[in-house]
Amino acid sequence: MKKKHIAILDFGSQYMHLNTRRIRQLGVLSKIYPTDVNAHDVKDVYGIILSGGPNSVTEQKVPYDPGIFDLDVPILGLCYGHQLMAHHYGGVVTPAHNREYGMATLLVQDKSGVFEGLNETEQVWMSHWDSVTQVPDGFHVIGTTSDCPVAAMADPVRKRYGAQFHMEVHHTTHGMKMLENFVFNICGAEKNWSMEEYLQDLTRDVRAQVNDRNVFLLVSGGVDSAVAFALLENILGKKRVYGLHIDNGFMRQNESNLVRDALAEAGFGDLHVVDASKTFLSAVSGVTDPEEKRKIVGRVFLDVQREEFAKLGLQSDGWLLGQGTIYPDTIESGGTKTADTIKTHHNRVDEILQMINAGKVVEPLAELYKDEVRTLGHNLGLPETLVNRWPFPGPGLSIRTLCSDGERFRMADENGVNTQLQQFTSVYQLNALVLPIRSVGVQGDQRSYQHPALVYGGSASWNNLGDLSIRITNSITGVNRVVHAVGGAINPSHMQVVEGYLTHDRLTVLRKADAVVDQFVRAHGLYDAIWQFPVILLPLSFGTGETIVLRPIESQEAMTVNFFPMDQQLLEELVAEIMTVPGVGAVLYDITHKPPATIEWE
Repeated sequence: MKKKHIAILDFGSQYMHLNTRRIRQLGVLSKIYPTDVNAHDVKDVYGIILSGGPNSVTEQKVPYDPGIFDLDVPILGLCYGHQLMAHHYGGVVTPAHNREYGMATLLVQDKSGVFEGLNETEQVWMSHWDSVTQVPDGFHVIGTTSDCPVAAMADPVRKRYGAQFHMEVHHTTHGMKMLENFVFNICGAEKNWSMEEYLQDLTRDVRAQVNDRNVFLLVSGGVDSAVAFALLENILGKKRVYGLHIDNGFMRQNESNLVRDALAEAGFGDLHVVDASKTFLSAVSGVTDPEEKRKIVGRVFLDVQREEFAKLGLQSDGWLLGQGTIYPDTIESGGTKTADTIKTHHNRVDEILQMINAGKVVEPLAELYKDEVRTLGHNLGLPETLVNRWPFPGPGLSIRTLCSDGERFRMADENGVNTQLQQFTSVYQLNALVLPIRSVGVQGDQRSYQHPALVYGGSASWNNLGDLSIRITNSITGVNRVVHAVGGAINPSHMQVVEGYLTHDRLTVLRKADAVVDQFVRAHGLYDAIWQFPVILLPLSFGTGETIVLRPIESQEAMTVNFFPMDQQLLEELVAEIMTVPGVGAVLYDITHKPPATIEWE
């Protein structure tokens, strides 16, 4: 007997799958459908959610069945879905005069429907290029922001609701309440989903996929792969899962030993470790492009795996490749046909995708988010030191060590942009300039590879710096990240991009700085307050040494984040320690939310 559910049409938003996550948090089944699903095939639904996405409705690139809007069920459109609903019913959608990324204040004009029980003002999360500028007949505006006059609209007669912001992300303060209003009050849904049922389905699916084969799992050292290893051994038995940890030369200080010991403590002591650091370093020698680095690292992982297969005499036809992929890895890699590729995760390179299409990869965590993975880890008996440790990317320090051939990246009208920046920062007595390097970001659900802006000199509170960061990235095209100088002498006349690749010496500098951060944060009781703390090495000098960037963040599921406002006195102490690391000449603090910046710089 089919269960009724909330249908989610996937238009490619980086947050699309969060809708599924939030609906099941409410205890209701939800299912994802492609954009071009025939309306007749959307059956047994309480209601429909139209996700956000990277496209523009005015270009009509994304196929969809207009008959969806003829279905006699409630529909909620979010971001792109909001624009699509307005466009379909005859409203007007235009490029936004002011783009919005990050937090915004919503003025609630109608406290009924999806906004029932909310405040007159609400904090919401925006990420969009286009905006609805005229609502269709039958609709009225139910919410506005300073930059978006139609931030939310409703037609309660037809039960049609649209919001330019993302209800599904953690940073929309009462987003869960809005979704709860839609799911229960408007759609009349009943609770019919639980994690226990999900795990039962997962166990059945894994056993069916693996059948009588075994699994060869690469355990990178992060939470996800460790939990996947423990979970697969629980489902299939220890004899059928071979866990291999490859030291790729990009690990943190003493990383491999920590992972091996932590798993052994929990009863999973059969992890095998191989040192392939020389192979990886040789493969990325001279490479500067971040996407190319990620793809090379992913390919070399497979090469080493094949070598280990040969050494062990394992027959490849009798084995599947296991991975600890979680959903954010998939969606950022363009894992759905409408999603933009933000960055290619090492477990989503072409060779892996070919194996997935051939049914040769098992990924037990691919539908889950980090908080759910941690819960699983606790249930499996993994130690706190492993389950609650900061996330660490599979390519490790290779993507936290930015590389350059010594040539600076220039942006159009750079002096004009610096003048614009100064107009924003002068109110805080700060100076500003565009840095001649680039980093990866996510803006309007699309990948951006743009410049960071540096603010320096003077003093400003974290609140002011956060507001400044939002204003800069919303207003200045070509800037997707803002950093604040916190250590070293920042002299623009001495600034230069230096030649630097993935070498043992540069990795040593970063490894030492990263160890200083880890030890300091633990010693001062800040570890659990910070979701993740990437430490980045830039090929950028202000006269001596290279530049370290501190990127501590707050988050729940890594799809949206705030930068972490560290106590100023503690930050000064931390920076003083980092500046003692040989090779470090300056320290910057990343004050950008996600969006518009990704957590990692590459």
